[in-house]
Amino acid sequence: MEVRNNYINGQWQASVSGATREVINPSNGEVIALVTDSVAEDSKQAIAAAKAAFYQSGAWRRMAGPKRADLLLRIADAIAARADELAVMDTLDNGKPLREARCDVDDAAACFRYYAGLITKPQGGVYEVSDGFGPMHAYSMHEPVGVCALITPWNYPLLMAAWKLAPALAAGNAVVFKPSEVTPLSAVALFEIFHQVGLPAGTANLVLGSGPAAGQELAASHDVDMITFTGSTRTGQTIAAAAVGNLKKVGLELGGKSPNVIFADADLEGAVEWAMIGVFFNQGEVCSAGSRILIEESIKDRFVARLAERARAMSIGPGMKDPDMGAIVSAAQLEKVLGHIERAKQQGATLVCGGVRHTAGECAKGYFVQPTIFDNCTRDMDIVREEVFGPVVAIQTFTSEAEAIAMANDTPYGLAGGVFTTDGARALRVVKEIRAGVTWINCYNPTFNEAPWGGYKMSGYGRDLGVNGLLEYQQVKQVNINLQPGPVGWYQR
Repeated sequence: MEVRNNYINGQWQASVSGATREVINPSNGEVIALVTDSVAEDSKQAIAAAKAAFYQSGAWRRMAGPKRADLLLRIADAIAARADELAVMDTLDNGKPLREARCDVDDAAACFRYYAGLITKPQGGVYEVSDGFGPMHAYSMHEPVGVCALITPWNYPLLMAAWKLAPALAAGNAVVFKPSEVTPLSAVALFEIFHQVGLPAGTANLVLGSGPAAGQELAASHDVDMITFTGSTRTGQTIAAAAVGNLKKVGLELGGKSPNVIFADADLEGAVEWAMIGVFFNQGEVCSAGSRILIEESIKDRFVARLAERARAMSIGPGMKDPDMGAIVSAAQLEKVLGHIERAKQQGATLVCGGVRHTAGECAKGYFVQPTIFDNCTRDMDIVREEVFGPVVAIQTFTSEAEAIAMANDTPYGLAGGVFTTDGARALRVVKEIRAGVTWINCYNPTFNEAPWGGYKMSGYGRDLGVNGLLEYQQVKQVNINLQPGPVGWYQR
């Protein structure tokens, strides 16, 4: 079986360790690929290549914005040309249904197109300033940060890569990219595209391996000017601590335990449909998942009965068969999800449906969990406090708007939240009070390249996507010009 390797300074190369790692299809537990398993020395080589490309060669950062945009558009076109292959790759690697992977590929191509357009638009500003020093002119300009290390999770392998690589490259940085060791295949394909379109050597570097072995060096290195990470809060805290050494710029998009608030006047069927998307889409392996449903007490029984009916009817199976829900990404994540379910039972939550590993038919060897609903949950339960990252939802009730808001904010996280009501004024009031970076009204989970994405509190800081996503990878420089050279008589009395 051919080994997929790192891409450093425009060349494909194996890890200095010589070690390889198996890539597993979570639908059946079978090995589908081998990838090189990097160590710190590989990361150091990638950082050195990026540093030389940015500070010594400077070919990419000095390239005019429209020319960089042209290359980003060629990347988008190449992603679209390989769309079927990339979708299959992510489905086999991650376990998600094929139609969801196809949407991810389309969104990834659109992300590169968006930033190709954005980098050609006006940036910076001109300022009217006082004449205390004589006639002066002041303006600001945006410049790339430098060497950027980008680390992404396993739940959206290609899409998360695009979210970070597209703006980082658009801004003119040199990058070192480390995908999750669990789902590395589409990242390798993406770097094949980078090579194909002719990115200057060292501008984009790929390191395959685990966080402790390969990622820690990216966070700690004084030659890295910025690190951005999407993943668990615990890992994000470790990265932030390691980055203090040279006070590098840090962007973190971390965990969530997001509330989905449903009032009695909401359209019940619509709320059920969107709640399912909120918690069962991508097997619940979504940082913004609406995994806490807060529902007005008077409609709780009807809502839960209908939600359970829909959940029990969901098809579960290998992603290539395009079921309603695919496999959990790995054996380790499967055990984590099942552990959360068992603790919820022990702590007194009422299991409405699911709650077990799904092993019927061709799912017997895979990592599948039935869609799971817990009712009668209380704030002290782990199922309400901790991120599960699986198809598991906790139901709580409220009796007033004020109580709903208090419950929604009763979490250390602040990534996302939803509100369902036909009262427009109340929807706006509640959304304004929810302490979260991404919110929805009468829907849940739609995401757009044009709008900023990120969280409050322990869900991290910084933003992906939108104009804010480009600004993350830029520094702002102030320039002041004396329009009347010569002495100004400042010290003359």
